[in-house]
Amino acid sequence: MFLIATGILFLINRGFTALKITKHGIFMKKTALMHGACLLLFVATATLNTTNLLAQPVEEATEIETTEIAEPVDDFVTRQVIAEKKTLQYAPIREADILWEKRIWRVIDTREKMNLPFVAPESPLFTLLRDAVLTGEMNAYSTEDDKFTKRLDKNDIKNVLFEIDTITTINMDTGEEEVQIVQSELNWEDVKRFRIKEAWFFDKNLGTLRHRILGIAPMIDVKNDNGDFMFERPLFWVNYPTSRKVLAQHKAIGTDNVAATITWEDLFETRHFASYISKESNVYDRRLQDYLAGTDLLMESQKIEDELFNKEHDLWSW
Repeated sequence: MFLIATGILFLINRGFTALKITKHGIFMKKTALMHGACLLLFVATATLNTTNLLAQPVEEATEIETTEIAEPVDDFVTRQVIAEKKTLQYAPIREADILWEKRIWRVIDTREKMNLPFVAPESPLFTLLRDAVLTGEMNAYSTEDDKFTKRLDKNDIKNVLFEIDTITTINMDTGEEEVQIVQSELNWEDVKRFRIKEAWFFDKNLGTLRHRILGIAPMIDVKNDNGDFMFERPLFWVNYPTSRKVLAQHKAIGTDNVAATITWEDLFETRHFASYISKESNVYDRRLQDYLAGTDLLMESQKIEDELFNKEHDLWSW
């Protein structure tokens, strides 16, 4: 078909070449014939291609390979900022540059509005500390003192975090009473306060008042058999400088912005929490509540807070 159409086009072209075109009508007639020949060539080529396509053998249908469906993820992007975050080491400080120092103990009440990140259901701080000490990512220390002298082993940690109790049940087969030992896990909602130990010091090399958090201790209420509050006690101490790496890899839910990458290490370093002072280093090693109560205790706490911020100005001489 292709050869036939080519031949027709060649003969028409040769015939018009022999003519002496002197009038406009002859030129128009030649152009129309040329367009018709091109159309004939296109139809012939298309017919030939269709014939060749139909003549090809039909391939057998192959079975489609089934791929495993990936597990769904509650996100639209891979979150790696927090997982890949690295903590910056503290700048070294010479002991000779510490002109003045005071130890401060604070209490963070999670029921205050600013401290809501500590009890956010998605990532409460106590759950992070509990899981870290159980897996060995953090070291837990005894509350006999707050100097991180006695490290707790796994059995001691379980005794602190899990309560063992006995209950009386009735055997359905024999109808007799049986005593069973049950183990209940401490709920993160029961931890309403955290105790923070920190050091405030004046660095004469930089001429500024600086601070460093030393430890964190979750607090729990102790109640009597009637459920009345008696006192609160710390569960265990965690050394903050050695735990910064773990705290920096867990997000703190502090704002409505889901894309925020604030970690627990950022929260403590920027001091994004509300607290009040419960103790300062003193000769008698006593807490404020040991000799003050009520509004007097709060006023004394605020007084110590003001003295800290005024200390930097008092150490300067003009």
